Amino acid sequence: MGWLADETGLGKCAANHVPLTPLSFLRRARQIYPDHPAVIYGPHRKTYAEHHDRVSQLASALTKIGIKPGDVVATILPNIPAQAEAHFGVPACGAVLNTINTRLDVDTIAYILDHGEAKLVLCDPQFIPHLAEAIELMEQEPPKVIEVADPHGGAKAFGDYLEYEDFLATGDPEFDWIMPEDEWESLALNYTSGTTGRPKGVVYHHRGAYLNAMGQVLSWRMVLHPVYLTIVPLFHCNGWCHTWMMPAVGGTVVCCRDITAHNIYDAIADEGVTHFGGAPIVLNMLVNAPEQEKRAFDHAVEVFTAGAPPAPATLAKIETMGFHVTQVYGLTETYGPDVECAWQAAWEPLQGAERAAMKARQGVAMPFMEHVTVMDEQMTIIPADGETKGEIMHRGNGVMKGYLKAPKATREAFEGGYFHSGDIAVLHPDSYVQIADRAKDIIISGGENISSVEVENTLMGHEAVLLCAVVAKPDETWGEVPCAFVELKPGHEAGEAELIAFARERLAGFKTPKKVVFEELPKTSTGKIQKFQLRTRAREV
Repeated sequence: MGWLADETGLGKCAANHVPLTPLSFLRRARQIYPDHPAVIYGPHRKTYAEHHDRVSQLASALTKIGIKPGDVVATILPNIPAQAEAHFGVPACGAVLNTINTRLDVDTIAYILDHGEAKLVLCDPQFIPHLAEAIELMEQEPPKVIEVADPHGGAKAFGDYLEYEDFLATGDPEFDWIMPEDEWESLALNYTSGTTGRPKGVVYHHRGAYLNAMGQVLSWRMVLHPVYLTIVPLFHCNGWCHTWMMPAVGGTVVCCRDITAHNIYDAIADEGVTHFGGAPIVLNMLVNAPEQEKRAFDHAVEVFTAGAPPAPATLAKIETMGFHVTQVYGLTETYGPDVECAWQAAWEPLQGAERAAMKARQGVAMPFMEHVTVMDEQMTIIPADGETKGEIMHRGNGVMKGYLKAPKATREAFEGGYFHSGDIAVLHPDSYVQIADRAKDIIISGGENISSVEVENTLMGHEAVLLCAVVAKPDETWGEVPCAFVELKPGHEAGEAELIAFARERLAGFKTPKKVVFEELPKTSTGKIQKFQLRTRAREV
């Protein structure tokens, strides 16, 4: 009963209630922008009419080979057109898309294929050997394999499996898409990184992906026909839902297989890229690229950055280069970004470090989220003083359905009516959230809590430091102390004593690193530094 005394005859019907799904974006774009570029990748240049046809062919071909609604179709692909097509083609036949991280080890791939019960895998030739080994380790019925050749990217087909283009040719471009009857139906299955055990299967529904995509259009201040570069891997939170989002605004997806400064600058200069998302390491790459790799461009490029708090020094530099950076935050469990550092007019006069410090905050809930805040262990919102620490909590339509085949883990994640992120943060007086650390990354030295992020940001301010990660090192006296792992910029030099002294001038003594190790940092395919590996190293150095 609503506010009317009598609502007789005012129920849901086909005319006034349609399940939300990102599939509707592409159907609309095909009708309105049939001749506008939809997907670009070297010689692959498809309009929305052509893209829609290929998606329909994929959905049809999957149906003909035996894929049924509710089945899982996996991909092991880089950011190439087939991966973008799969985001629509797989759900268009009623199946669930499982994009698998291309850098996973064979054993983990086998586990994911078993756990998700994938019926078919689209695989790039580069990863076919890994997939073949993984299939040998599987306990369930092995999936069918379709090989996706990429001549433009130098990945030629082995020829042992049916090739993607031949597979598409078996499909009907007029295939009638199977749209969800309920927006709660599963759309995608994504696995967490699994750095502390087996990865968990995060299940997305059509409603959440639709609302996340629409909300980011608002948060990114998008107008019609943006040109989006796929730097965020499409296997990572489905590329933050950006591939589903682009048809909603008649945008163009520019695929990028190899993420290098050279390729990014070329895409901006040659294809007119206006938007991309990426981890702070990508910003660092652009700032520190050799001059011969940089290209001039005459338009502003809007950037969403997430994955770790970017160093204020990096933000300060890149803003002078034609890039407008917005810090966002989210997790696999929230479809990617669901928090934004919404810019305030009052901050506009700020310059340099002060401006960068404001931009480094994670911010407030995006429009599709009901509430994002920071709470203590009693589920009470912490004081908004910028100092008290608690755990970031998420509530809204941009939160996953839950973990596949893990009801206990799902209940724990949703305890108290919020999704528990595991991220430690402070709450500022203006309600903006700022990450202090992951719970597991807090360093407790002599009873004092040390934020590894704070120490990292300090060291990143040194002109010779390219990248930095700080973890706990066991210590007989203090229990544990900060240990910094550092990559230096090409052509720059700095010693351990110099960096320790640099930090000591800017931090409390107990927060100063007691050891600095110079080496290349281990990174995930999304650019995140793998601290669990560094924790092991810290016990050895």
